[in-house]
Amino acid sequence: MSRAGKTLTLAVLCTALVVMAAPFVWMTLSAFKTKPELAASPPVWIPTEWTLTNFRDLLDRLDLPRYFLNSTLVATLVTVCNLGFCSMLGYALAKLNFAGRKQLFGLVLGALMVPGNLMLLPLFVLMSKLQLLNSYAGLVLPFAAGAFGVFLMRQFMMSVPDELLEAARLDGAGEWYIFWRIVMPLVKPALATLSILTFLASWNNFVWPLIATNDPGKYTLPVALATFATDPNQAGGSNGMLMAGSFLVILPVLFVFIVLQRYFTQGIATAGMK
Repeated sequence: MSRAGKTLTLAVLCTALVVMAAPFVWMTLSAFKTKPELAASPPVWIPTEWTLTNFRDLLDRLDLPRYFLNSTLVATLVTVCNLGFCSMLGYALAKLNFAGRKQLFGLVLGALMVPGNLMLLPLFVLMSKLQLLNSYAGLVLPFAAGAFGVFLMRQFMMSVPDELLEAARLDGAGEWYIFWRIVMPLVKPALATLSILTFLASWNNFVWPLIATNDPGKYTLPVALATFATDPNQAGGSNGMLMAGSFLVILPVLFVFIVLQRYFTQGIATAGMK
C-alpha cells in the first residue's frame, strides 16, 4: 500500500474512532458536571468543577444497589448456564457421532437466522404458562442457552485434535472426563469470548426484563434507569443523574472485557479455523 493509501486509511479509522467514542466520552464527562455546565450553550466538554453530586442524588432517589444486584445475578446466571450448556452441545456436535447430528446442527444454524424480537411473544406465553413471570427464573431460563453460543463452541472444538481424544479413550477415560479435563482447558479463549458476549447481551437486555416483570423489586438496572428517566417526579429532567446512571451501567461490562480481552481477541481470531 502506498503512503497516500496508508494516510487515507489511518484518517478514516481515526474518524470512525472519534465518532464511536464521542458519545461515551460525553456521557462519562457529563456524569461529573454541575447543572450549569450541563445546560451551558455552547456545550462544555471538560468540567471546570468536578462533582459527585449527580451520583449522590441518584443514590438518594433510586434503589441502585438493589437493581445492580438484580442485573448482576441475572447476567451471571445466564452466562454460567450458557458456558455449561453451549459447551456440552458444542462438544457433542463437534466430536461425537450420533444419529441426527447434522440435522441438529442445521437446526442450530436455522435458529441463528431467527430475529430475537420474533421470539418475545412465544417466550412470554411460555413463561406465563409456567407461571415464571415476575421471577428471576423467568429472566434467566429463556436465555440459558443460545444458538450463537452453541455454534461458537462447536466451531472452536472442531480444532481440538481427534487423536488427542482417541488416546484418552484408549486409556479408559470416559466422555465426561474427556470433556471436562481435556477439551474444556483447551477452549479457554472460546469460553472467554462467549462469557463476554453473553454477559454483555444479558446485562444490556432491556425489552425482555421490561415485559417479563412488573415488580419493581425484580427490575434490572437498565429497566430501572429507564423507568426512573421517564418519571417526572423522580428524574425531573436531570440529565446529570441520567448520565451518572448510564456510566454506572457500563462499568461492569468494561471490567469484564478488560479482564478477558486477551482471551476474547484470541477466541475471535481462531474460532472456525477448522
